[in-house]
Amino acid sequence: MNAMILAAGRGERLRPHTDSCPKPLLNVKGKPLISYHFEALARAGIKQVVVNVSWLGDKIEAAMGSGSQFGLEIIYSREAEALETAGGIVHALAQLDDQFIVVNGDIFTDYPFEKLRSKKAVAHLVMVKNPPHNLKGDFALNDGYVNNRSDDRHTFAGISCFHKSFFENLLHGKQALAPLLRKAMEDNQVTGEVFEGEWTDVGTFARWESIA
Repeated sequence: MNAMILAAGRGERLRPHTDSCPKPLLNVKGKPLISYHFEALARAGIKQVVVNVSWLGDKIEAAMGSGSQFGLEIIYSREAEALETAGGIVHALAQLDDQFIVVNGDIFTDYPFEKLRSKKAVAHLVMVKNPPHNLKGDFALNDGYVNNRSDDRHTFAGISCFHKSFFENLLHGKQALAPLLRKAMEDNQVTGEVFEGEWTDVGTFARWESIA
């Protein structure tokens, strides 16, 4: 099992900082945000991480290098323009193992990634209690399956685990992940869990400052 960190986004709501610094490199407690993911994935026994890059991707590559400082091998999947979540994964699919972890590069969390090594579902989502910026939540969780069958919803944490087959036969190009997930949910193909530890979506100045 390897992992993919999504790091291609523009970070519009954090401009002007992200005009010159890609969001995954924003300083959090003295080091780049993305470095926390590399450290946690290494602790979980992951040896190889694919990172998709687009906006200021050269700066991410220069800062993180080969990954040797984390005990990892980093492979960079370069996108001429950001392809959104599903598009970025499809673009990098040849570099991913049959089962792989996906984590958003702009979240700060202490989620133990080793928990995902035992997941066998075609798709597994980690969710959190709804934060103030998403009080309605994203998906419901019933008997271990993620769906839209109740109003008791949780927020998708940007942490997941997929089987490669979930993305096979998809065309290359820009495409979002949510429609694919919703279709798979209809067939009970998506499992999930609720994480109650530290988690912040670093999407605005206020949220960045709350952890910086």
